[in-house]
Amino acid sequence: MSDMIFRRKIYDRLLEWKMESDGRTALLVEGARRVGKSTIVEMFARKEYDSYILIDFSTAPEKVRQLFDDISDLDYIFLQLQLQYHTDLSERKSLIIFDEVQLCPPARQAIKSLVRDHRYDYIETGSLISIKRNVRNILIPSEERRLVMYPMDYEEFLWAKGDNTTMGLIKKVFDSGKSLGDEMNRKLMRDFRLYMLVGGMPQAVDAYLRTNNFRKIDLVKRDILKLYQDDFMKIDPTGKASLLFQAIPAQLNKNASRYQVSGVLDNERADTVLELISQMKESRTVLVSYHANDPNAGMSGSRDLTRFKMFLADTGLFTTLMFQDRDFTENVIYDKLLNDRSGLNLGYLYENAAAQILAANGNELFYYTFPNEVTRHNYEIDFLLSRKNKICPIEIKSSGYKTHASLDVFSEKYSERILQKYLVYTKDYRKDKDIFCLPIYMMQFL
Repeated sequence: MSDMIFRRKIYDRLLEWKMESDGRTALLVEGARRVGKSTIVEMFARKEYDSYILIDFSTAPEKVRQLFDDISDLDYIFLQLQLQYHTDLSERKSLIIFDEVQLCPPARQAIKSLVRDHRYDYIETGSLISIKRNVRNILIPSEERRLVMYPMDYEEFLWAKGDNTTMGLIKKVFDSGKSLGDEMNRKLMRDFRLYMLVGGMPQAVDAYLRTNNFRKIDLVKRDILKLYQDDFMKIDPTGKASLLFQAIPAQLNKNASRYQVSGVLDNERADTVLELISQMKESRTVLVSYHANDPNAGMSGSRDLTRFKMFLADTGLFTTLMFQDRDFTENVIYDKLLNDRSGLNLGYLYENAAAQILAANGNELFYYTFPNEVTRHNYEIDFLLSRKNKICPIEIKSSGYKTHASLDVFSEKYSERILQKYLVYTKDYRKDKDIFCLPIYMMQFL
């Protein structure tokens, strides 16, 4: 757990739930391990309630776990919890937290009766929430409202650094449609590249603020990646999920039109691992972008489950996974990436950052490819957003904007369906005819 408690946007969502629900629903906060779920929920409990009990099912004694096997006598359960945790509960003024609730399925099923009782509020946290073995033989309560927690976004990263003004000013510039100027953009891009390297896992951000040492930050991230590998072995003991996860940077670097499963797993194709990919997505450690066979406002209906790309939910972890073949990601590599002097084609790194931004802002991820009649290569739209019954195609560039052939041809092909067109890149804000060219740090405003 991080030594520091950071300001997180999800706190406002917790407040909204408390006020709107008034105890009529429980809240399930799910997300990958180490994104800060337990920390923010306990801080919320401390600030917003007279008292709270946190039951961590990864360490809870067996007698606590057994309380939820028979919930016919809630008075007895509440008495035992207060005795066990040395805390007095007050009706409608106390919160009970089920931390790592996936480890005790009967407790999750008990939510229905606990909410109906209405004495206290309930928040559950967990990862791998929907994996089969964690929901087997239980009835998922309809009184459970879900909220996904993602790694810290760029604005939260700036807050952690003590910068509470920059994103607000950038938003004003975005709304005005004016440029920032090359010098200011270079500074902001350098700051954003720092975020891409450190990432949004609270422990990594804490290590950055305490040490300012990329080697130590990298070691933290490698520990988190090891935890994720362990989780994938729980999902799939054959090791296939782990191999698919490790290959994400290499697959993106190939610039192929889809994740090529057969290149990672012998004798496997995308259609043979659909359930496994779905479980990896449910783990919240990866993001999956599906091909939209018919790019329109209802893209979910034309999603092709066998054509997809995978990204890491945290770009800082992605950076470390890129160099997993080394003992640690040397400071010289971080320095080159930070100062944009690596000499590498980092389009796939920016593409992962873009996927993280879009997902954290509540967007489903879709992309689109179509044949180039002149060459053997496909045109590709990196991301598609649905807005106002129209679509917004997005092309990601790791440098300039001089060419955007895919965006141009797509616009001709589907002109009546398009609301706005975006090219996301590293240069200053500008318009190129009817294309909005945005530095990537403005992408959260789309």
